[in-house]
Amino acid sequence: MKTTHQTKQTKKKESTANSGSFGNIIITLIKFSLPLILSGVLQQLYNWADAFIVGNAEGELALAAVGSTTTAVNFYVTAITGFTLGLNIFFAQKYGSGETERIPRILAVFLFFLGGIILVLSALGMWLAAPLLELLRTTPDTITMAESYLRIVLAGMPFLAVYNVYSAALRGIGDSRAPFYAVLLSSAVNVALDIVFVVFLGLSVAGAAMATVFSQAAMTVFLVCYSIRKYRVLRFRVRDGLFRRSDRGLLAAGCRLAIPPMIQSNITSAGNLILQNFMNGFGTQTVAAITTAYRIDTIVLLPIINLGSGISTLTAQKYGAGETKSAGRILSAGAIVMAGVSLLLTLLVIPTGGRLIALFGAGEEAVSIGENFFLRIASFYVIYGLATAVRGYVEGLGDVLYSSAAGIASLLFRIGASYAAVSVFANMVIAYAEAFSWVLLLILYLIRLAMLKRRTAEKKL
Repeated sequence: MKTTHQTKQTKKKESTANSGSFGNIIITLIKFSLPLILSGVLQQLYNWADAFIVGNAEGELALAAVGSTTTAVNFYVTAITGFTLGLNIFFAQKYGSGETERIPRILAVFLFFLGGIILVLSALGMWLAAPLLELLRTTPDTITMAESYLRIVLAGMPFLAVYNVYSAALRGIGDSRAPFYAVLLSSAVNVALDIVFVVFLGLSVAGAAMATVFSQAAMTVFLVCYSIRKYRVLRFRVRDGLFRRSDRGLLAAGCRLAIPPMIQSNITSAGNLILQNFMNGFGTQTVAAITTAYRIDTIVLLPIINLGSGISTLTAQKYGAGETKSAGRILSAGAIVMAGVSLLLTLLVIPTGGRLIALFGAGEEAVSIGENFFLRIASFYVIYGLATAVRGYVEGLGDVLYSSAAGIASLLFRIGASYAAVSVFANMVIAYAEAFSWVLLLILYLIRLAMLKRRTAEKKL
């Protein structure tokens, strides 16, 4: 028998993922995904602001020093975000099933589990910062500044871990707006402190790193306070014990959903290093054009990526509630929205891609290469969008292991195709290899979708 609190939560859940009509699903999906999209855009823009302020105030050496830490920092960030992607599904399934009394314990367990691991790894990274940067071939004239920046940024990683666990819990229970407000606050604090520390106090890259850590701390404190104040289901008492014997099952179940996407995220980061090395072989103009194009592409693809996250969360809620037909309708509605958004992005990017690259100061040859790149890659946005929609559905059902394996297979195919087809497509192989990897990804997810449907049909017999 449900408690009054559970009944209230169930009513709230129904309003969050209303499956009464196809139109309601589409509206709910858009309303849930929009704050996620805006959060992603804000994060990218304030990263650009970081580079802009450091580069203009301190010069190219400082800018290069910050840039040389990207690989190391991304390892931590992708591990945290990949892990909490699976946690989001875990929270959503528990919320959908009405097991709201377990959510506080899940939150407590993974706050201490992930936070503790990241704390240790951050300390290790700070200790090994200098040899790590030497391993990454950081230039001698920037390594001292890069070491200072990296150590300070790594000190703030536990804040990022706590933020992402709470963000996963909030999205899981249907609140995607609070993480957006937190990112908005973080962006404002980061830019303001960048100006104070770097421009006025002259703290160079160390000031930029401190601004990043303080902004992450502000973001985390805001989200924790918001969650505790607004949602009883997200409150727990530390004095109840950090870990109980009965928590082993929750930890194991959560890790089954969280570890595969985390591993995939880190493998993807490693794969991107291989692809970067491959791209460097085409010369300065191609590197300038494609890296700038990917900087633009990162923002352009945010609506697709976050619509996929929305499909995953709403599917997990319905699957947790045992409403498999409603979950299927979420996939259908999501695929329609995704196809429309992807087509719109294609129509926007193809005629404007070259102009956008020119805004970054690229020369005429680089702009031409960028235009050709966008002409090819943007033509496959619809394929990527549909693959992401099906991926969201599959992950919402809890099948993250297959999803992660498919993502790794797609990455390996992309790397292999880059080297195998370079004699045919020259520097445009970079675009074609990624586009064809999206086709493979869609095929793999459609195969899995067919397998899941067949399994469901067999159970009914």
